[in-house]
Amino acid sequence: MIRQNRSNIFLLVAACLSLLALTLPGLVAQGGETVVGTEYGEPIQGLTALQFELFRLGLEDFLEVEDAGEGLGPVFNGRSCAECHAVPRIGGSGTMAEIRAGILHEDGSFEELPGGTLFQLFSIPVHEVQPIIPLEANVIAQRQPLPLFGDGLVEAVPDQVFEAMEDPEDLDQDGISGRAHRVVDRDSGETRIGRFGWKADLSSLFTFGAEAYLFEMGITNDLFPEEACPYGVDCELVALVDRVADPEDGPERSTGLRGIDNFANFLRLLGPPPRGVITEEAIQGETIFTQIQCSSCHVPDLQTGANPIQALSIKRFSPYGDFLLHDIGTGDGIQAGEAKPEEIRTSPLWGIRFRAPFFHDGSASNLNEAILRHAVEAENSRQMYEELSEEEQKALIAFLNSL
Repeated sequence: MIRQNRSNIFLLVAACLSLLALTLPGLVAQGGETVVGTEYGEPIQGLTALQFELFRLGLEDFLEVEDAGEGLGPVFNGRSCAECHAVPRIGGSGTMAEIRAGILHEDGSFEELPGGTLFQLFSIPVHEVQPIIPLEANVIAQRQPLPLFGDGLVEAVPDQVFEAMEDPEDLDQDGISGRAHRVVDRDSGETRIGRFGWKADLSSLFTFGAEAYLFEMGITNDLFPEEACPYGVDCELVALVDRVADPEDGPERSTGLRGIDNFANFLRLLGPPPRGVITEEAIQGETIFTQIQCSSCHVPDLQTGANPIQALSIKRFSPYGDFLLHDIGTGDGIQAGEAKPEEIRTSPLWGIRFRAPFFHDGSASNLNEAILRHAVEAENSRQMYEELSEEEQKALIAFLNSL
């Protein structure tokens, strides 16, 4: 018993140290070591034995299939995190799209329906708890799951880095007016720069995992203690059919860690995607990528700040994204926080060779089609792409397929 208690305390201390990474603003530093991509689904390089154990525990929870006896539902999109994040391996994207809906008025303003914009696909077998999209909703959008590889590095980038890249008034007159999404983190209560999700409306992986646990799986937790009750659902009936007391996510006896702790550790320590084969054609394509100004939004390199997790501290990495909000003509019509209906977060390009179809709704089947769909802020880049020779376009695609 004493040995078990020591183990629990050991893991709790480790979890606290790991979660501390969320609360530190980070320091902008120069000369960081370049992070090497791992095989898909593997932890980031340079972890201690204890951190690797936290990653393993997180992976177990990520894979766990929940049922109603454990708090699943009453409405949900999946029974496990891995149901939606498994392509090409655990932690990646997926084929199960979530549904969002709302009302977009003629003046461009957005009205959120009672219960929020998310309409879960499934419910426990009680008809009255199935969400129903009302007739007045004139915007219905699908959103594909985003890959999670390397998100611990993204989280560890100081806010100042994103703030330095934004240009909401297009003061440099390059036609690009990306802006950072400032959000209040539910866990810390601090205003930080959002960087996760299609609308960059989440700033920390702890909050990201806790929110998904509730809204995607229906499991209440210390950060989101009330059941989701989307439009069309009898909230009183939800309470009656809920078999598990809230919050449903509690600490495990063996470790003292909650599911939301395990998710945060897994997400934070999951390695970045590996680079593909770099051919001479791909090298030429990278030059073209810069020449036609794709790198203005798909910024090649970022650097983390000081971090208590050494594997994430002052590291250079190559996500090919600025994680800012832009209008490139592919917005989903849904507002999230300060992110406008027409805005979408720049999707990082690392690992893109395994991500088809493209855009939030999977409406572009290949990279050429995705590039040709770019407009508004990306209009100039798209026009320059169209003016390239066939060989130059092929080289650019070859470069993207090497990421």
